[in-house]
Amino acid sequence: MSRAGDEIDDSAAPLIEHLAELRNRLIRSLAAFVVAMVICFTVWNPIFNFLTQPICSALGDRGQDCGLILIKLQEGFFVAINISLLGGFVLAFPVIAFQLWRFVAPGLYRSEKSAFLPFLVSSPIMFFLGAAFAFYVVIPLAFDFFLGFQQGPLMAESDGAEAAGAAAGITFQGSVQEYLRLTTKFIIAFGLCFQLPVLLSLMGKAGLVSSEGLGAVRKYAVVGILVLAALVTPPDVITQVILFVVVYGLYEVSIFLVRRIERAREAKLRAEGLWFEDDEAEEAAAAEGAGPAGAPPAKTGQDGTP
Repeated sequence: MSRAGDEIDDSAAPLIEHLAELRNRLIRSLAAFVVAMVICFTVWNPIFNFLTQPICSALGDRGQDCGLILIKLQEGFFVAINISLLGGFVLAFPVIAFQLWRFVAPGLYRSEKSAFLPFLVSSPIMFFLGAAFAFYVVIPLAFDFFLGFQQGPLMAESDGAEAAGAAAGITFQGSVQEYLRLTTKFIIAFGLCFQLPVLLSLMGKAGLVSSEGLGAVRKYAVVGILVLAALVTPPDVITQVILFVVVYGLYEVSIFLVRRIERAREAKLRAEGLWFEDDEAEEAAAAEGAGPAGAPPAKTGQDGTP
């Protein structure tokens, strides 16, 4: 009885140690996030001014003043909080990623560490590339499209002011919170979409997907990307087409990266003498001999006859 109790205690000790380690990593990550959020809260005005560059540039091209309004009394405070949360996460992400790596790394083999670490490094890089693409390319085009629906004296030429006076004026008076929500939606959507090569390459490294399989479902991927573009972007054709072209291009890049990973794995197995052509031939024959409903191939005798 005591022996069984000792085995239970021995098995419980590592679990308690892992939970304690997880608690410490979470506390450090949360502390880094809180500190970064407080720092961003003290400088939320410069951050907001930076985020308003696209709308100010689009309004300036039309000869309009750049101004956003507070619809609710508490809206300014919540805008500052939202900017602090977003900026705090971005600023603390290196610390959070490092704590995640320090928690996961002891349980990985050396080969697994060398495979996982590049993806951990490339993930934030691809996110920032997607965010920069959205901020400097997509958002200005989208805002220029939306502001094109204005009409009235601000949009009229000097010689046509009298004719325009008969029309109802439609002038942009944007809400601060609504503008921030739309801008962050663009940034996060494109940042996450740029994670596609990282995700599929990691799955290819783990053997969960193959380049042949990704190529076979390409037509379904096109439909899924179209649905994604319609959901995460505002209802204008320009941004939807841009998102579709970018994500589909990333999908093709993912197929190329997974194919390179498969070739590298094959070369390594060949060098170690663990690669057998017969396995591929048997798998191909099994796939060709399967019935339309996925039935197994017909059994054959020793002489090859059915």
